[in-house]
Amino acid sequence: MARPIITLTTDYGTNDNYVGVMKGVILNINPEATIVDISHSVLAHDILDGALTIGNAAKYFPPRTIHLVVVDPGVGTARRPLLVAGDTHYFVAPDNGVLSAVYDQSEAVHAFHINAEHYFLNPVSTTFHGRDIFAPIAAWLSKTWQTQSFGEEVEDFVRFAIPKPKATGNTIKCVVLRVDHFGNLVTNLKPEDAPALVAPDAKFTIRVGNGMTQRMVGTFSDGAAGEPVALIGSTGFVEIAVNKGSAARTLGAARGSEVTVELAG
Repeated sequence: MARPIITLTTDYGTNDNYVGVMKGVILNINPEATIVDISHSVLAHDILDGALTIGNAAKYFPPRTIHLVVVDPGVGTARRPLLVAGDTHYFVAPDNGVLSAVYDQSEAVHAFHINAEHYFLNPVSTTFHGRDIFAPIAAWLSKTWQTQSFGEEVEDFVRFAIPKPKATGNTIKCVVLRVDHFGNLVTNLKPEDAPALVAPDAKFTIRVGNGMTQRMVGTFSDGAAGEPVALIGSTGFVEIAVNKGSAARTLGAARGSEVTVELAG
């Protein structure tokens, strides 16, 4: 059998020892595990950003991958730790909605409230469940694959709806879901939400921040230097970008900024 894969997605950053400690816990339990970092730059305490990050990444991993997701502003409170078996992957995370995008993409979901405390590190810190609960559970799962041994199945797990565009006539109101490392503005609009926007010779105006664009291009370099353009990004959402520049800085926009698409009627 291939070595088990455990991915890590957190808002811990990499300046402290938190990520390294979690990896040490996993390897102490299962030295055969292959650990892959998806991101440790999720916006601090931002459950939506965590949900988008794991939702965009998980599907590219092999079947039976275990995804450890720790964006946990409620650490130490009554929120439950979860083990989730999706269509082909497993997820270990707090029950705070951070797996909402995963739930949306899965045909079948089985969620287990982790309460088998003999798998935890002892003592359990009230501020570092990533080390003491989530990492050990992911590691033990990679050895046993017995989901039901970690707790009872639950159906009332927390989930929220990813914001959707709202259309009124020829106007569509959207929002910037996230700003990536390059300053590209990733909206919540997909081509199927506005077929007229991506039709040949489409005429439209997209307004965001203090600027606008009327061009849909195929890739970043199709835009002139400093020119805001729209394109379909790698995650399938419409993005606003500036060739070799930051759309966020150029347009004065950020996560949560309103995006208005006006289609020529």
